Amino acid sequence: MPEAPPTDEGWYVLHDFRSVDWDAWREAPEHERDRAVGEGVEYLRAHEAVEDATEGDSAVFSVLGHKADLLVVHFRPTLDDLSRAERRFERTSLASFTEQATSYVSVTEVSGYVSREYFEDEDADIDEGLRRYIEGKLTPEIPEDQYVSFYPMSKRRGETHNWYDLAFEKRAEMMSEHGDTGREYAGKIKQVIASSVGFDDHEWGVTLFAEDPAEIKNIVYEMRFDEASSKYGEFGQFYVGRRFPPADLGAYLEGESVPTAEAERAGDSLHGESAHGAHAEGEPGHGHGSAHGHAHGDGPHDGGHGGSHGGGGGGHAHGDAPHGESSESSDRNADTVDDGIRGELEDLNIYAGKPHGEDVYATVLYSEADTDELFDEVDGLRGNFDHYGTHVKTALYEARGGDRTAVVSIWDTQSAAETAAGFLSELPNIVSRAGEESGFGTMGMFYTVKPDYRDDFVEKFDTVGGVLADTEGHQETDLMVNVEDENDMFIASQWTSQEDAMGFFRSDAFRDTVQWGRDVLADRPRHVFLA
Repeated sequence: MPEAPPTDEGWYVLHDFRSVDWDAWREAPEHERDRAVGEGVEYLRAHEAVEDATEGDSAVFSVLGHKADLLVVHFRPTLDDLSRAERRFERTSLASFTEQATSYVSVTEVSGYVSREYFEDEDADIDEGLRRYIEGKLTPEIPEDQYVSFYPMSKRRGETHNWYDLAFEKRAEMMSEHGDTGREYAGKIKQVIASSVGFDDHEWGVTLFAEDPAEIKNIVYEMRFDEASSKYGEFGQFYVGRRFPPADLGAYLEGESVPTAEAERAGDSLHGESAHGAHAEGEPGHGHGSAHGHAHGDGPHDGGHGGSHGGGGGGHAHGDAPHGESSESSDRNADTVDDGIRGELEDLNIYAGKPHGEDVYATVLYSEADTDELFDEVDGLRGNFDHYGTHVKTALYEARGGDRTAVVSIWDTQSAAETAAGFLSELPNIVSRAGEESGFGTMGMFYTVKPDYRDDFVEKFDTVGGVLADTEGHQETDLMVNVEDENDMFIASQWTSQEDAMGFFRSDAFRDTVQWGRDVLADRPRHVFLA
């Protein structure tokens, strides 16, 4: 009998599709519509904030076409949590203007394709990257990408082609091919795949997220030619839509475009507030810079290791899921965990970031102003930033050579970090922003050193600096030290190209430095994504 891979389950998922009774909405008195919008906004806001459970995620999307008008997606630790979320919507005034067009229930999972040791030996020394990948698949976040596509699917059980009659090795081979196609869309598509065996009418629910909706069409189209799909894939109805913030519910019901222009500006603000509001508190003017740094997110339709927004990226198999890959190809493809240096470091078995769910975003600007003068300005901004729940920290870091000072502001969301950059850009003598220099910059490893080992850490940096000076493609490297805490540092490097940087990261000298650092650091280095 063919082998059935073991599985491990994580969060439960509800796709709640709603159709609006537009006739009833148009005929309702204004005060009833206002009440429905108010209660609807509060319901959506509270569930996106996960006020109803210990952990999870939620989001609302507009849906195009006749099949539904709204989609509310919930990730929660238990089925009971989903049931409560579903019923609480029915208690809102908005529910009286909607009908549940359809729904889909599933649970996130990983299977034995990922790692036999994970299932067979509880005491096995599981690779840290693989462990983060598993965490990302079992407890995913809903990506912030604007467009969504959801569809259910199953593996065919026909007389000629029966997926479940195939040997494990044959299934793994086809899933590997399927994953190869998906990896071409790394950075363009993010995915959440959840099992619905025993829960709903198909075997998996697939949710794809993208900034460009055409990429959703492209990946589904290309994958139709993979043997895993052409012979063994069976698909249900497709639903496509666009995410919008809860505050835009009224605009959506009035027929306006969502997200509204106001909401998109607010989305770039600090924790949903407009930048103008912060400016009214006495802060400098604001602006928006371009996004830079390293992409993150899920490797599309493959599987992978490494925590990320929306799950892991390419590397380890998703298992018997429709878009997985085999463990045979996992190590070969682990560098698709994200589009930047973080995934490649994980491929080299070098720790490159906090575990899943702890990703943060930083904006870093360099100034040539007097440090004391700059500190007073930054301290004033920081006091205002602290009012926002998405603010992690803002601090001043001085290069040991004293040529420049870095203003670093770290946030839970990319949009908040971007808006903070607008305020910080008006600080005195700002000369550049990390990520805008020519060549390839690596900035993002923050180190907290044990006080007794600080001098050793600095000495080690100088030693490595000597190696860097003779390394092809290296331009400059600074050790930046927090002016308020000498044990808090980060290293900023500039290279001619990413390949030059990776050549160093693959070197024995760098590996020895990483190993040495385990004893002198107070905590694991924190990787941040440049906003």
